[in-house]
Amino acid sequence: MTLHFIRQGDTLQSIAEQINLENPLYIKEFHNQHCAREDYIVENLMAGRKLFLPDYLTIQKYNSRNDAPFKSPERNPKINFHPENLNIQYKVSITESSFVDHKKTENSFSYQFSLKWIKNELNHHIFHLSKNNFSIQNQTKIGDMSIACFQSINPIEIQTDPKGEIISINLLKKTIENLPEIKANLLDRFPDQYAKIYIEEFEYAVLNQELFQKKMKQDWLIKTYFTPIRNDFKNGKSHFQIILENELLDINQTVEISENNDEIILSQDSAKPDFKGKYILLKADGLIKSLEINHSYIDFGVVYYSDFKIDKLG
Repeated sequence: MTLHFIRQGDTLQSIAEQINLENPLYIKEFHNQHCAREDYIVENLMAGRKLFLPDYLTIQKYNSRNDAPFKSPERNPKINFHPENLNIQYKVSITESSFVDHKKTENSFSYQFSLKWIKNELNHHIFHLSKNNFSIQNQTKIGDMSIACFQSINPIEIQTDPKGEIISINLLKKTIENLPEIKANLLDRFPDQYAKIYIEEFEYAVLNQELFQKKMKQDWLIKTYFTPIRNDFKNGKSHFQIILENELLDINQTVEISENNDEIILSQDSAKPDFKGKYILLKADGLIKSLEINHSYIDFGVVYYSDFKIDKLG
């Protein structure tokens, strides 16, 4: 047994982590068994008061009970992925803002996307993804061209592993065959010389498989929807990595207890305090019902914020 004097900010959880005690409730139990009656802990810890802590062998005895909250099945779900026969639509909402010299610039846009499961091939899932119904706050010509170019290659083929993590992104064979006609239609729609340069760069990017894969994997929708959120949980946590704004982030994932027994709520954060994420999955098939990510970063002294949401329609 050791004696600890409670400091401002101490909690049962923080002290338990310091002494490697899995269930922090045993701190209160142990202390109350060994202290005078006037020193009982009823609810919260009080700074300046003394606290009796268990020794190593007692801690091991407590841990052997395996009753820590983070070890419960609810906190360590096995998330399956069963997208067979999926044909679904989502709405995507994005708000991007920046601060320069205390002045805020903001732009928001939204679109819908459809995701259709095609088949399972060699234990890989094949999907078709299409984007449509774009709505942009600050409409620009280059934005219109970007939308038109992407819609001209709908749908794209996405291949994932059994847990829904992206493996490859490809154009359909018929899209490649029709690319000369697609390009001609785009040039008719955007006839000036700068548009011609943009459309030719687009053509080069989609015909270069390596470049096409790289650009598609940078798309916020693709890299958040098909990220490895279904990794195995251990002691109430799951981990994966994601690249946002050219920065590799280590994401920690925990489960929030939901009142809806049909859902699994995943709460995400990173060692860097500029990332927060929340996913709601359907427990039966592991499909995403909604997700929200808030991320910020600094580039050349400018602070950028991104709020990204996906919600299932219907």
